Amino acid sequence: MSSDPFGEVPALPVAIPFGALVLVVQVLVLLRGRRFSWPRAAVAAAIAVYAAGILANTVFPIFTRPVPRVGPWTPALALVPFSDYEVADALMNVGVFVPLGILLPLLMRRPAWWKVLVIAATVSVTIELLQLGAQRFFAGGHVADVNDFLWNTVGGCVGYALYALLSRIPVLSGIVDVFRWHRSAARTRPA
Repeated sequence: MSSDPFGEVPALPVAIPFGALVLVVQVLVLLRGRRFSWPRAAVAAAIAVYAAGILANTVFPIFTRPVPRVGPWTPALALVPFSDYEVADALMNVGVFVPLGILLPLLMRRPAWWKVLVIAATVSVTIELLQLGAQRFFAGGHVADVNDFLWNTVGGCVGYALYALLSRIPVLSGIVDVFRWHRSAARTRPA
């Protein structure tokens, strides 16, 4: 008899290959565009680890042999903003998306807050939909929550604000530029 009667799929055997694929694709993009450098590869590695971690921590656990449902499937959804939501959960969701808000502008030719906002919102809604799908088909253990979506998106914007602040500090702007995938436009500053 199996020690795991529900057939829980371990996260790491899925997340690690996913992260490796994300890394390989990014390195190929850098090589194809003749923009490869070790700092840019470090950004690609950070994105790959981040993507694998997000997958492992937001979609899993999933089960291949869930307990049979007695009645019709009712999704675990939280659609009322700011209702029955703890401050600690909000802060965690902000914190989880801050790295995304910092990493995204490093990839962009012309970083902008609205681009980061749209991408963070898209990533967050994708996570919530994956959680809903995992519930439906694999008895996943997460609730699809509008509050998670909102606070994740705020976290992406906070990350972008940190990026913008760091890239405006003269001592740090040169360091930030080393990691950018596209050279920043020449800054015109008064003498």
